[in-house]
Amino acid sequence: METLRQTHNQPVYAEVYISDMPALKNLFLQTQTLKQLNQNFGVPFLLVRKKGEVVAFASLVINEKEEISFKIYENRLSDAEKRNFARHAENYFRKNNTANFRSPEQLKSSISRMVGWLNIG
Repeated sequence: METLRQTHNQPVYAEVYISDMPALKNLFLQTQTLKQLNQNFGVPFLLVRKKGEVVAFASLVINEKEEISFKIYENRLSDAEKRNFARHAENYFRKNNTANFRSPEQLKSSISRMVGWLNIG
């Protein structure tokens, strides 16, 4: 089996963990030019690291039709990297069946709790 060698500059996709939240919060605030999180932050589920730094994340949100969708927040990804991450996030989104991915009411509650918790710190 051939091993693919990753360069330090290649994007690496990973699921979001609680320890990632400070970096995601900072990225969101920078890209949205805000001082505090709002409901648009959503519930992050997938991220991209480049050179060890978080440069993008996909977050579950409630869209205008009150349906669950996701939004990508990014900083310093090329157009090709954005497309690849969007495809990866879309596949992940379609395959996941947990409550936040399928129940708009559950997701609204999770977003409110997440944003409230992160705005305290």
